[in-house]
Amino acid sequence: MKKIARRRFPGMPAWSLCHRILSPGRAAALVLACVWPMSRAHAASPATSPKDTLDFRAVGEAITPAPVDPAIRLALQQITAAEIQQSITTLVSFNNRSTLSSVRQDLRPGEGVIAAADWVEAQFQKDSAACGGCLEVKRDSFTEAPQSRIPQPTPITNVYAVLRGKDPLQSKRMYLVTGHYDSRNSSNENTRDPAPGANDDASGVAVSLACARVLSRMQFPATLVFVAVAGEEQGLNGSRHLAHLARSEGWDLQGVLNNDIVGGDTTPQDKFADKHLIRVFSEQVPQSATPEEVKRIQATGGENDSPSRQLARAMTAVAHTYFKPDSFRPVLEFRQDRFLRGGDHRSFNQEGFAAVRLTEWRENFDHQHQNVRLENGVQYGDLIGFVDFSYTAQVARLNVATLASLALAPAAPNKVRMLTTALGNNTALTWSSADGAAPSTIYDVVWRETSVPDWQYVASSAKFGDIPTKQQDGSELHTVTVPISKDNVIFGVRSVDPAGHSSPVVIPVVEH
Repeated sequence: MKKIARRRFPGMPAWSLCHRILSPGRAAALVLACVWPMSRAHAASPATSPKDTLDFRAVGEAITPAPVDPAIRLALQQITAAEIQQSITTLVSFNNRSTLSSVRQDLRPGEGVIAAADWVEAQFQKDSAACGGCLEVKRDSFTEAPQSRIPQPTPITNVYAVLRGKDPLQSKRMYLVTGHYDSRNSSNENTRDPAPGANDDASGVAVSLACARVLSRMQFPATLVFVAVAGEEQGLNGSRHLAHLARSEGWDLQGVLNNDIVGGDTTPQDKFADKHLIRVFSEQVPQSATPEEVKRIQATGGENDSPSRQLARAMTAVAHTYFKPDSFRPVLEFRQDRFLRGGDHRSFNQEGFAAVRLTEWRENFDHQHQNVRLENGVQYGDLIGFVDFSYTAQVARLNVATLASLALAPAAPNKVRMLTTALGNNTALTWSSADGAAPSTIYDVVWRETSVPDWQYVASSAKFGDIPTKQQDGSELHTVTVPISKDNVIFGVRSVDPAGHSSPVVIPVVEH
């Protein structure tokens, strides 16, 4: 058809030609035949170029999954759907875990949010006893003043356990996993009727508990924190208080994994609830960015490269190592959260910490924030019967693999800079060695095309002649010149140990 058109109407665009030689109905029906070959050729043109004609392909190697760590693989094998089911079942048994139930005096034994907090603490204590007291189990308790969803002064308690790192030079670095143990039904003030909260968010607490149980049997250079917060349904009150505590106490909190609604809702008639996928939401421009930092981000095209987004990318890299692609994988969601909803990772973002949210692929809102009832043949309520325990176990494994990989990896490199003092097709990068870095630490330069969501290429800094020099503060200064135009790619630097555990990527700050 296109050949005929070319002969009859030389020089005319193929799109116009199709309409000239076809009736409107036939043109609409055959539009793909006219346009698709051109679109596909245009989209594929970079990929068809020889490797050595594109600098960003000629220099490095395609990023491949890191080697499997046998200790992490063993930890993943210790997580079972039965354990997840037991945790969620117990949390549901508290009937109504509304944060506001903490002020009620007429609760039966074993009901309400305080009883749930006691049970979570007992689980952490049990894990600590099993590892010889390796966990520091704590309560972050406070009284929230009256506000929009809190009608009277209300006690709120976050429960957490700290697994201190064993390396004196690295133990200050911390990674945190959390879920919220409070629940609600259709009314925020209803603390009497059932509010099972099986998926929202007993599932996330079950993940945090599973992480504590499995990872407390291991030792890490860095510190891990396992958390269950309250007050989420009233406005992220618990996580906000804990994030502020972390900032005020000077926690070197490098990453927060917030698991909220990770039960893999199972509704028989919903054919789009994919049990192979988990969404990972991450903020774009950091909430804590100053006006000057926002200007810098806009000027250099760094809107897609916040520390939270690098944490999300690190999670996908870990998944490539420990999960088969057709079994389970995280999906990068390039926004902070879902529409009209919020999550506890936001509290940590507001304090300047890298934090992401994990949520099942497709939610059923009949099973969230609803009174338990059967109405017009539809079952409402966050009931345990809609939770897929095997799915939540996969989410727990992803959290365990990510936390362990990051805690075993060296700290990220410091003061990463890209020098732009002159025009040219080479790129100069500098950075200081990671805090407490062992002599065996390797530094990778990674890059991706500006239109690509995740890292594509990598090369060791040694390939670019990196010879570190000692600085006055004892750290090492690394300087490399990469023969790739900075205009066409996004660069980053990461720290890697000999076993292949890598830090999140750090994006360079531009120096003119």
